[in-house]
Amino acid sequence: MSKEVYKTIYSVIHQIPKGRVATYGQIAKLAGIPQQPRRVGYALRILPEGEKVPWHRVVNAQGKISMRWELGCVDLQRVLLEKEGIVFDNDGRIILKNFLWKADDFTR
Repeated sequence: MSKEVYKTIYSVIHQIPKGRVATYGQIAKLAGIPQQPRRVGYALRILPEGEKVPWHRVVNAQGKISMRWELGCVDLQRVLLEKEGIVFDNDGRIILKNFLWKADDFTR
């Protein structure tokens, strides 16, 4: 994947407002790579340390935090989301109809 695609993915993620989440598929579509949500996941996995991309606002299509290889990352993501007012149900899901970013004001 080219560096330009990474930059586009990160740019889209930067636009997710505090207190909202987006799915990997939604980010892929907005970044111009529809049907490639795994590429978004990969881009987040290789996100350079110190980058200020709000990675924690990206969840899977079921409204769940996807397992990451980094120890404690899932717990950190949940804590960061809860600090922004995101609520999880008893099954660890975010009710997307309440917290999904609508992207009405998205600009590429």
